[in-house]
Amino acid sequence: MPPVFAHGRLRLYLLKLLDEAPRHGYEVIRLLEERFQGLYAPSAGTVYPRLAKLEAEGLVTHATEGGRKVYSITEAGRAELADRGGELADLELEIRDSVSELAAEIRDDVRGAAGALRREMRAAASATATPVEDASWAAAKEELRKAKQEWKEQARRAKDESRRAREEAQQARRQAKEAQERAREEVMRIASQLQEQFAKSGGMLGSLAGSWLGGGTATPGTSTGSSTGTSTGTGGGNGTGTAAGAPVADSRWAEDLAPTGDPARDLDRLLDRFRDDVRDAARDHGITPAGLAEARAHLAAAADRLAETLRPSR
Repeated sequence: MPPVFAHGRLRLYLLKLLDEAPRHGYEVIRLLEERFQGLYAPSAGTVYPRLAKLEAEGLVTHATEGGRKVYSITEAGRAELADRGGELADLELEIRDSVSELAAEIRDDVRGAAGALRREMRAAASATATPVEDASWAAAKEELRKAKQEWKEQARRAKDESRRAREEAQQARRQAKEAQERAREEVMRIASQLQEQFAKSGGMLGSLAGSWLGGGTATPGTSTGSSTGTSTGTGGGNGTGTAAGAPVADSRWAEDLAPTGDPARDLDRLLDRFRDDVRDAARDHGITPAGLAEARAHLAAAADRLAETLRPSR
């Protein structure tokens, strides 16, 4: 019999089951048996090592509850599951086909067993001078009828499941294609809006960068950094001077970011906030090539001044 899961597919299906809800290993085995309508149940030696490997790769984690490990999917696991969405749809279809194949094998086994039972009964009847009692024949026929009925029902369920899986897979592919087309149209629409904004407004990014550098609100086309022109006024230590007459930077900027006690981490959070503010300004107001050049100069000045500030004193 061919394997129920192709190479690597059981790993993907385990992620799907854990994405539905946190589960312990025995529950995963029971669910797999249910999905295969009792025709297939993996052993603990198949499931638990794979769960351990997924945990080692950071795709799942576990917590101990009632003396048992309860496994949960991580964000990394969900990301892999999302990246392999098409493969998962194909796997669902393969599972339905596997159920059909297993049902067909059971049907063949039942037929073979029924044929062997008939032959044995005929041989027994021929080998004895006394006829087989009617009750024995009736019991054998009833067992045979029940066996036939059982495999017919299993075959019917497998066929229905296979048909539904094909329809679901086709629908999933159509939805994915439609979503991709909608996303492409939305990107084109946003790009068109940005182009219109670029034509209407320039220098906003440079203004924001100049304010962040400590020069207050800069006027488009006016440089506040030492690397982009000549600044007036006196500079403080470590190259952090402020242009004469320019307002001091707002000390309340990013005050909602509470210190964590780790200066390196706090600096990363401030840089993230600065990047987000700059991107928001570019998105809201647009930027021209001239504005981009000025923004580059402001960012270069900011980098120089921050590097000098963070450099240990000699």
